[in-house]
Amino acid sequence: MSLPGQSGQGPAPSPDTLKGTGTQVVARGPGGRGPVGIVAGGGAFPAAVAEAVIAQGRDVLLLLIRGFADPALERYPHQWFRLGSLGSVTAMAKARGVRDVVMVGALTRPRVSDLGFDWTMLRLLPRIVRLFRGGDNHLLSGVLGLVAEQGFNLVGAHEVAPGLLLPQGVLGARAPSAQDRQDMARGLDVIRTLGPFDVGQGVIVVDGFVAAVEAAEGTDQMLARYGEMRRTGRLRFHAGRGVLVKAPKPGQDRRVDLPSLGPATVARAAEVGLGGIAFEAGGAIVPDVQALVAGADAAGLFIYGMDRSGTVSGQP
Repeated sequence: MSLPGQSGQGPAPSPDTLKGTGTQVVARGPGGRGPVGIVAGGGAFPAAVAEAVIAQGRDVLLLLIRGFADPALERYPHQWFRLGSLGSVTAMAKARGVRDVVMVGALTRPRVSDLGFDWTMLRLLPRIVRLFRGGDNHLLSGVLGLVAEQGFNLVGAHEVAPGLLLPQGVLGARAPSAQDRQDMARGLDVIRTLGPFDVGQGVIVVDGFVAAVEAAEGTDQMLARYGEMRRTGRLRFHAGRGVLVKAPKPGQDRRVDLPSLGPATVARAAEVGLGGIAFEAGGAIVPDVQALVAGADAAGLFIYGMDRSGTVSGQP
């Protein structure tokens, strides 16, 4: 949720500190375009975005956030950074020809005191403190503004890797029932109603009942909370009922924090007894659609991409 820095102080790293697997760390891409800078948090999505960008003929430079990014990402041209050193990372990235930057991957909301400020960030401290006084969309949108002021072009993962977007319609062997489709529509209504309050992107609806709403805990913890309520008998829904609905919040800047779906979410949804998962088509990224569908089919879940308008067709 913030640009990373290396140590919080000192000059930008020299070229020989950059690591990569190729003989040229960051070459110019077709048409004179420079490499795409990928600020990488946790999870599988940074690698998926990197592979998609490389497949399009552009180079990448991964800025790996310590404590979040997977060390396996070191197979790409990369540099490790700590949160909070905007000056260091911008100087290094610019020196390497980076102009387009994408932020992707899981990143828990840090405390201001944990950011490890360099001098650039210290000068911006009053603004940064104000950014933390609100929800995640407020914070992330503010970070985008800071990055733009440093001369970078912020792009979304869906812009540099459109093939990772969840398509529309039924994706697996199982299709949602008529009740599932009603639950999808209700869940989308809930997200759009709560969105102006910067509440999370997910909701669980079972037979028309709003059973859980995602807040600061995130999707995984919301699913765990729902599973615990079923286990203790607070909710008495049969297994195989209910839908996890995820979609961007109204007015959300889609360049950051776009909803994501991976095999782990499918497995957790199955574990807690849901019947399926619905996402806004074109409003969620998936690192590997084939693996996702295979996991859903094996678990007996449906995966459905809803029309962005909110219309849920009555036919698969």
